[in-house]
Amino acid sequence: MFFEKEDLNAGAASAIPERKDVPAADKWDLESMYADEALWEADLQKAKDLADEFAGYQGKLKEGGKALLLEALQKRDAIWLPLEKAYVYARQKRDEDNRVSRYQALCDQVHSVMAQVSAKTAFFTPEVLTIDPDTLRGYAAEEGAGGMGIYAHFIDELLREKAHVLSKEEEGILARMSEVMSATNDIFSMINNADMDFGTITDEEGKEAELTHGRYIGFMESQKREVRKEAFEKLYAAYTAQKNTLATVYHYNTKTDAVNASLRKYSSARAASMSGDNVPEEVYDNLIEAVNRHLPALHRYLALRKKVLGVDELHMYDVYVPLTEPPVKEISFAEAKELLKKSLAPLGRRYIADAQAGMEDGWIDVYENKGKTSGAYSFGSYDSKPYVLLNYDGKLKDVFTLVHEMGHSMNSLYTRKAQPYIYGGHSIFTAEVASTVNENLLMSYLLETEQDPEMQKYLLNLYLEEFRGTVYRQTMFAEFEKASHEMVERGETLTAEELCKVYGDLNRKYFGENVVSDEQIAMEWARIPHFYNAFYVYKYATGYSAATALAQGILTGGDAEREAYLAFLASGESDYPIELLRAAGVDMSTPEPVERALERFEELLDQLETLL
Repeated sequence: MFFEKEDLNAGAASAIPERKDVPAADKWDLESMYADEALWEADLQKAKDLADEFAGYQGKLKEGGKALLLEALQKRDAIWLPLEKAYVYARQKRDEDNRVSRYQALCDQVHSVMAQVSAKTAFFTPEVLTIDPDTLRGYAAEEGAGGMGIYAHFIDELLREKAHVLSKEEEGILARMSEVMSATNDIFSMINNADMDFGTITDEEGKEAELTHGRYIGFMESQKREVRKEAFEKLYAAYTAQKNTLATVYHYNTKTDAVNASLRKYSSARAASMSGDNVPEEVYDNLIEAVNRHLPALHRYLALRKKVLGVDELHMYDVYVPLTEPPVKEISFAEAKELLKKSLAPLGRRYIADAQAGMEDGWIDVYENKGKTSGAYSFGSYDSKPYVLLNYDGKLKDVFTLVHEMGHSMNSLYTRKAQPYIYGGHSIFTAEVASTVNENLLMSYLLETEQDPEMQKYLLNLYLEEFRGTVYRQTMFAEFEKASHEMVERGETLTAEELCKVYGDLNRKYFGENVVSDEQIAMEWARIPHFYNAFYVYKYATGYSAATALAQGILTGGDAEREAYLAFLASGESDYPIELLRAAGVDMSTPEPVERALERFEELLDQLETLL
């Protein structure tokens, strides 16, 4: 599974190294997946051969009985297991340096094979759904925990989505088109990570420094306003220069979502996306409504920011700089790992031991290098290590990023140990909980152990900023996605001007009258990679809300709360996300967790106002 976090990393003025100059100890261990590319090629061929064999089941499943269906399900898993591994390897090799054409080619090759395999296996779901539903459920019930019983939830999923499954021929066509329909994501990635050049700025020390994705937020946190302003203007100048191309790419990405939803008889692209998690659309709307009700708290926070910074006008390049002096001390990666172990101790000795082992066993690609994908993520296949990509730069926020991504990877580790391949992944709806519980525990540890009042102010500000970025900001993104998809579904074209208007209006609403909505910020939609995975970002906000409640339960409760949470980490996709979270102790089908989280934001704001 692939879980990414928006860029949080800043860089010093020193030159960014080439990949070959990064020490091996600071790189992830992809060789444990494939010692050489011949083995990667063999897995691709294996998947293709198995897919050819799988075609032999066509036309036989309805009359073949339980034994044949079980055999087909197991063979289907056997196809995707090596293909998933090959995809993960290709993607991560490309992410090491997006400029390397060889790894671009590997990604193209595996995408092509995935499309071929999807086409050859596309008959399976429509044909299974010709079997009487009671018969299918009976197959699973007869076996208990073994045999067909493993696939009971999978069969329930198929039957739930039956109305949206097309004929064998139509499914085959869509499968063959999948490679083409995903092209907009790849195009954006190449523009954003490989082709975009932001130039240089003058840093705090008066030296010329390269502006990159990884360094941008760091420059925006500079205590020197001219550094922030120059970084802001130069970044958005680069996007503005590409605005028509980027608008066209995003339009067709959104159009693809709408067309796919229509073909599958969903009422909208949003309905199609949320149906995959069996999450009611009301959850999305409840989130937006709750956050909008609590916008006055965000506006109050921004008014405090304006007052503390002592500026006549608060601009968009002033909204990231810490309200108190950040700690000067650089945090080494070794120190970051120690902080992780201390702060996550409430999760128990086994969790800490497993995390420690992973951090020393080639899970993590630590530092930025030229061409490396920006930001951070956790990624891996069912039978690989749960890898973590970082662009670590020694700041406290980088420690939070490490803790966040290790939360995802530990979730993957426990799930893969406990669940069969069919349930070995995660819904993003639940996955963001695993990462954000860790962030909450780290913050609680730091606030509890810190004695310096200035550092307490800094931590509270950091907590509020994380809250703002995860709940308020991601909900604003969710509103933008809802609006842009509705425009396309009405037959409108997403021009750069229209997208800037929608985004600019939302920015003014969320940031309020205390912030000057600089014209450049209307282009921010053009740089958000999450928009190429539609209706993804709202799960950050719901996940943060759920995590806030669960973390408090772990800290104030006992063994039962911790064990329920650890069981949740091992649950994978064995049930629907809302059910899994309910078992862990939080009910996301109601607005209550979001309301409680937003109330927590106001409590933290009260504390910061008192200290300032």
